[in-house]
Amino acid sequence: MTDEQLIVEFALTRLDHPGLDLEEVATLTVRRLGEDRMLDFAGLTLASRGELRGAVFPAAVEHVLRVVLTLRGPDDQAVS
Repeated sequence: MTDEQLIVEFALTRLDHPGLDLEEVATLTVRRLGEDRMLDFAGLTLASRGELRGAVFPAAVEHVLRVVLTLRGPDDQAVS
């Protein structure tokens, strides 16, 4: 899944749940995308940290947040 596709999924989830904060939306996005994507995202997070092991779900949520905040740009990162 490309970062752009992930952003679209995140945006669709946020539209369904407008009152949630970014981490809660990221959590729902990971759940919505299923186990295969969760494992992919967790692997990317652990690889970027240089870790071999870690909790899968939180690492997947971290990847989604990292992509969202990176694509939002530096000005928006301070606000969230």
